[in-house]
Amino acid sequence: MRFGVIIFPGTWSDKDCHHVLDKALKQKVEYIWHKDTDLSGFDCVILPGGFSYGDYLRPGAIGRFSPVMTAVQEFAAAGKLVFGICNGFQILCESGLLPGALIQNNHLQYRCQWVHLRTENTSLPFSSRATKGQVLYIPISHYEGSYYADQATLEELEVNNRVVFRYCTPSGEITEAANPNGSLNNIAGIVNKAGNVLGMMPHPERACEEIVGGLDGNVIFESIIDEVTTREMGCVKPL
Repeated sequence: MRFGVIIFPGTWSDKDCHHVLDKALKQKVEYIWHKDTDLSGFDCVILPGGFSYGDYLRPGAIGRFSPVMTAVQEFAAAGKLVFGICNGFQILCESGLLPGALIQNNHLQYRCQWVHLRTENTSLPFSSRATKGQVLYIPISHYEGSYYADQATLEELEVNNRVVFRYCTPSGEITEAANPNGSLNNIAGIVNKAGNVLGMMPHPERACEEIVGGLDGNVIFESIIDEVTTREMGCVKPL
């Protein structure tokens, strides 16, 4: 399969994503400049972390207007996979591809630390390698990572099983103490209605090699690879 990693002015996790996909997972991967508008040939597009356009106005508010984002919206509408990490999640929310917003952490501190995530939905292209309730250990690095949405949106996300990951304790309990930023319902990652667009604040690309602290991030990337490989083979995945 072929991954594309988008670079906006101010993006800095692009090289981390490229390294993991190329060196650790042995996949084809290319950089996509924010002014590019042709995403044909890619199976999954990643919007990595960083500070697109310096996070002026608010994170992702300017990045959403980059020429590439029209192509990303068309890419998602065609059923292909879009994965936003940290600032990428913020851009997806700003562009309307995902609901809600990422606001300042409730403690008003920048947090760079490892956290535990409970996997809530394993029927998705991004989580099929996990088991329901599996706890992943993946780092965060953000100041504006607190997920917020109105009550109606939160209820819709919950009812339709669109919350993919929640901040939790090492044993999988959902507690206030395990929430590193004040996200409502301890939400760390969600998908769109179609299930082909994922946004999450933690950085799985920083947890794909033992030398950097763990391998749990591979669960997400390998799930994506499985999904695309299955599609290419013309297989029908069991419900």
